[in-house]
Amino acid sequence: MSAKRILITGKKSYVGKSLVNWLGDFGDDYSTECISLKDEDWVNKDFSTYDVIVHVAGIAHVSSDPNMEEMYYKVNCDLTIETAKKAKVSGVKQFIFLSSIIVYGDSSIDKQVIDKNTIPSPSNFYGDSKLQAENGLRILDREDFKVVIIRPPMIYGRNSKGNYPKLAKLSRVLPLFPDYDNNRSMLHIDNLCEFIKLTIDNFESGTYFPQNKEYVKTSELVKLISQVNGRKMHLTSIFNPLVKLLCARTSLGQKVFGNLVYDKSLSEYKHDYQIRDLRESIELTELKRRNK
Repeated sequence: MSAKRILITGKKSYVGKSLVNWLGDFGDDYSTECISLKDEDWVNKDFSTYDVIVHVAGIAHVSSDPNMEEMYYKVNCDLTIETAKKAKVSGVKQFIFLSSIIVYGDSSIDKQVIDKNTIPSPSNFYGDSKLQAENGLRILDREDFKVVIIRPPMIYGRNSKGNYPKLAKLSRVLPLFPDYDNNRSMLHIDNLCEFIKLTIDNFESGTYFPQNKEYVKTSELVKLISQVNGRKMHLTSIFNPLVKLLCARTSLGQKVFGNLVYDKSLSEYKHDYQIRDLRESIELTELKRRNK
């Protein structure tokens, strides 16, 4: 059987580079190539030689700067749909889009669980640009052009960006951390790459919600990172009133100590993609960081 020919948009993206490495471990089963969409050269790229487009290109960080709003929609929405239309016309059979849990809004103080009945309600133009892209892609979905939309929670792993490295840095310097009760869905990069591989293998379409097997409490995560690095982290509830106030008044507090989880049944799949449990994923992330 010939190799699946996969084009990944987002040449320098964390997910894109990780996926190339992951699929490369399966010998000749997959042939991958990465391209950048930052200039107009990609418009002249011949898509007809590919079976699958994995679209991870986009602005990944959340910004509240109103001057950035137009750019978010241009890159995360318009460019996504333009790429998908080109793929469809070129005869590509499957288009996989990396969206985000943020289409449901930011984390919150309340313990709410996202399930199949939860209606997306973005709270910023990052989340809305992703949701608008999803809506544009679903119109293109056909039997001969299958669209996969993946809404991952916080992605982490070696060399990842975002909130995880910030928490990891704190775990390496702080002797104490607030023992505040919250729950977060997270997704290790290996689990995400395996899930993407399975959606390609099974020629899927539809919307999916992969996550790790375990929910994560921020304080327990910081403590685990500290342990893996050979340090002792003491958790205390003495700061909880201050943390609660911080969560109520600042977006930073909600990002660190808020709640944002998928119902676990929403993330079930017919094949096991959750190949890394929480502790193993932290060991892989931290030990590789130290040995790089």
